[in-house]
Amino acid sequence: MDRRRYLATLGSAAILGGCAGRPTGGAGSTDGTDADADADSDADSDTAVAIETLATDLEIPWGAAYRDGTLYLTERPGRIVRVVDGERSSSIETVVDAVTGVDHVGEGGLLGLAFHPSEPYAYTHQTYETADGPANRLVRHDLTDGWAPDPLLTDVPGAPIHDGGRLLVHDDALYMTCGDASVGANAQDRDVLAGSVLRLTLDGEPHPDNPFDSPVFSYGHRNPQGLVVRDGTLYSTEHGPRVADEINALRAGENYGWPEVRGASDDDRFVDPITSYSPTIAPASATFYDGPIEAWQGDFFFGTLKAEHVRRVRFEGTGDAATVAEQERLAEGEYGRIRTVFTGPEGHLHAVTSNRDGRGAPVAADDRLLRFVPA
Repeated sequence: MDRRRYLATLGSAAILGGCAGRPTGGAGSTDGTDADADADSDADSDTAVAIETLATDLEIPWGAAYRDGTLYLTERPGRIVRVVDGERSSSIETVVDAVTGVDHVGEGGLLGLAFHPSEPYAYTHQTYETADGPANRLVRHDLTDGWAPDPLLTDVPGAPIHDGGRLLVHDDALYMTCGDASVGANAQDRDVLAGSVLRLTLDGEPHPDNPFDSPVFSYGHRNPQGLVVRDGTLYSTEHGPRVADEINALRAGENYGWPEVRGASDDDRFVDPITSYSPTIAPASATFYDGPIEAWQGDFFFGTLKAEHVRRVRFEGTGDAATVAEQERLAEGEYGRIRTVFTGPEGHLHAVTSNRDGRGAPVAADDRLLRFVPA
């Protein structure tokens, strides 16, 4: 069935501006109180920002990627859709109504999405059912053959929780985040792909520059769901248990500590995060901003599920030497759970909600695609 959902081009829902020093709970409030180790200064939020609702009636959108200027989204139950722009309005078109074999169980289902940089291929991260229960796999789709699937990597341990799911193509390599599949010990076992960030060739083989004789790039991860590259450094966001959600700068071969440590430690075996958050806010994505809002240039953004806001972070320094200079909460409590933030071809920040995932309180418009633009 080809579901077609129409959306307003400029359905502005909120204006943010002059927000520095607002109390927690207000749209655009600043904070530093929930960072374990980093002291934050209040962000200067004098720039007015409009939040436009571009799409409604999505069903648990997860992955987001552009091809030839067109935005494609995955929906966790198993659909792939695209945003089609018109002269006065836009629409959501279904590309694949039911991706074969996807098992939408718990937090799993059809998750990350990425496109090959030059060939007509897409990649998806999928949860599927095996005789032993849920597992995860990397699938390549042939865009010239109706998105025909070709599994490249299978039998990554899965579970109803902690399936990771983010994909990133960078420098002729494909990165894939894998949660610990609810078994913490998986993250310390380099022979188990769960609890790791993987680096593969674009054909799905272990990358030749990997530190181990396997797809594993880094390990000791609980449930990483954000992945982005900036100036050659790979950054991730990761869910903690009840404490110590993390922002990490990832290096090949390094151990990020789960479940032995939570957040920073004095143990030289483990790499400390750039910062961590306690109590948890559930960071679920990652992007850097280079769009038209001058005050946000170069800043790091991620969505939060539990804390229900978009987080802006300004780093001082780069890589694992970076520290947090300031932070800001955007649209806090306005749209519910925020899964994925990303930037579009024109540099605008976008976000999708995740209120129909069984943990939110959806309204009639959910789930939504949002865009942040100068007011």
